[in-house]
Amino acid sequence: MELGAGSYGFGFLAGLLSILSPCVLPLVPIVVGTAVAAHPLGAFALAFGLALSFTGVGVFIATLGFALGFDAEWFRHAAAVLLVGFGVILLSASLQQRFAGVIASFSRYGDQWLGQLRVEGIRGQLIIGLLLGLVCVRGGTGVAFQ
Repeated sequence: MELGAGSYGFGFLAGLLSILSPCVLPLVPIVVGTAVAAHPLGAFALAFGLALSFTGVGVFIATLGFALGFDAEWFRHAAAVLLVGFGVILLSASLQQRFAGVIASFSRYGDQWLGQLRVEGIRGQLIIGLLLGLVCVRGGTGVAFQ
């Protein structure tokens, strides 16, 4: 299946419009202001990092899915199972404590790793963009299969 230029254009437009979502819009001035304060071109480095991260994760998921024979429906079902699983964990205090105990070592490792990162200047804004892109990637990557 081939995607036409219109598909890429609509995908780009959808990405731009996602900034208007209520969970993202209030953060835009804070993130962009911090990036500009770090370096005059910090906002561009941040945007490039986000774009690179979104593209990389999307291509990775699409390639992996194609190589393993998965389609968009499979990813939707997997995401639904994860969502229900996390919902069940949130319903029980004991399950929450067990889950927190299991992921505590990952959290400590992540804190140590992030503590070593230097995010000053334009390089730092690129790194922040890459990390924000990884955090913000959501179900939209399934578009590659349709």
